Amino acid sequence: MMFEGAGEAWLGIDLGTQSVRALLVTADGTVLGAGAAPLAGHRDGVRHEQDPGEWWEAVCRASRAALAGREPPGARIAGLAVCGTSGTVLLTDPQGQPLTPGLMYDDGRAVAEAARVGMQTSWALPKALWLREAYGRGRVTHQPDVVTARLTGGVVPTDSSHALKTGYDPEAEAWPPPLAELDAVLPDVVRPGTRLGEVCRTAAEATGIPAGTPVIAGMTDGCAAQIASGALRFGAWNSVLGTTLVLKGASAKPVRDDAGVVYNHRAPDGSWLPGGASSVGAGALPTGVDPASMDLRAAAFEPSGALTYPLTSPGERFPFLAPDATAFTLGTPSCEADRWAAVLQGVAFTERLCLDYLHHLGAGIDGPLTFTGGAARSAYWNQLRADVLGRPARVPEQIEPALGMAVLAAHGTTGLPLAEAAENMVRIRMVVEPRPARTALFTDPYARLVTELESRGWLPTPVAAHARTRLNLDTDAP
Repeated sequence: MMFEGAGEAWLGIDLGTQSVRALLVTADGTVLGAGAAPLAGHRDGVRHEQDPGEWWEAVCRASRAALAGREPPGARIAGLAVCGTSGTVLLTDPQGQPLTPGLMYDDGRAVAEAARVGMQTSWALPKALWLREAYGRGRVTHQPDVVTARLTGGVVPTDSSHALKTGYDPEAEAWPPPLAELDAVLPDVVRPGTRLGEVCRTAAEATGIPAGTPVIAGMTDGCAAQIASGALRFGAWNSVLGTTLVLKGASAKPVRDDAGVVYNHRAPDGSWLPGGASSVGAGALPTGVDPASMDLRAAAFEPSGALTYPLTSPGERFPFLAPDATAFTLGTPSCEADRWAAVLQGVAFTERLCLDYLHHLGAGIDGPLTFTGGAARSAYWNQLRADVLGRPARVPEQIEPALGMAVLAAHGTTGLPLAEAAENMVRIRMVVEPRPARTALFTDPYARLVTELESRGWLPTPVAAHARTRLNLDTDAP
């Protein structure tokens, strides 16, 4: 079902690690305008901070660029939503003004706090506790909340998606009692898709977004990318491959995982978006080379002469939890192209293991699979991943979280179910079909990687056994 929207468009804003992106999108998925503005950060060892003031400045520049170039210029902006990096947090005063730097998702200083609350250091709650200890005061605030407060002219609730990694219970839809020590400084929470307010006149002058434009509660960047993929029907999955790898799916009920590897976001309609984030990804590829050229040369090494587990940083989070895990390579690549091939294949093997782990937990994985993220621009890597997985994959025209926020804004302002809004606005560019002969070639190296991860004590034996059992099945079997 299409929704009425002639002459209307929705603005999606994505607060990324390196830039802010803005997309203005119509009801049928036509992009009327796009804008971007860079973000700087401060890295020093495990420390990674950004200046929250720069988030707002970049939003202003990106929004103005998206609106200035829109065609037709008279399209009405019917609403907007903002996503941010999951786990990025700061402290603000009662008026929403930043009191601290933004601790980015990969800031690693809250080790003691993470151990105390039983969470990964990438989650927001350990960082919030660290900030309270270091700065002594302030309200816990997530990255997009800084922007939505500036847009509406006052403090607004956070969304349950960003609050998840601060310890919010999405099933009870409440902050749990163990967070009593932070109760006075935790934000109010609403479901994604909730109307937060309207763009105020001051923000309109700064951003170019018309005053009175509805501001809709967003979701994390991973969930935004999932919405942009259209993977919202139960059993569908979106594999987001950028610097690291994230898998997001849709389910009628939460996927239970005692190990805490898979977590569940609450969708706007009350259903569930389970997923997990691995530390493997394109960030493990060598720099200073032409990726397209290396892809062409890597095609001669299927499979590679080396077996690589390509972690981008120490520690793994999905498909197993192993803080002491490190990248490794078994065997010696014959040349740079072989080394490149080993990384591409290692990521694809991990992707397959993630799906095997989800199947082990009882998650439905038999719906369509979609590739998004920066790596989805590589036609070769898309084909390789489909071959390793042994299942087809869809590749959308737009692979940006900002599109997902435009879709969410449309849902929040029109009332159309999110899955239907996504099907109207997300355009699939192509479907990559696996080549059975290639799938068979990669079976042995995949099994070797599973065994190696098990022997190192990182991958639990029941999970390894389940993955090996599934080698005798069609990889897309439920």
